[in-house]
Amino acid sequence: MNRSQFSHPAFRTAAGTLAGYGLLLLVLTVLLFLVPYAIFAGF
Repeated sequence: MNRSQFSHPAFRTAAGTLAGYGLLLLVLTVLLFLVPYAIFAGF
């Protein structure tokens, strides 16, 4: 199993999609949970 095996555009698209969703989840988690916690905890 070598790296050239995963150079097909479908694998790159899948990896980009997963990375994008992961980044989106991280941003939403910070905005919805950590920011209000910081505000109500007195920062």
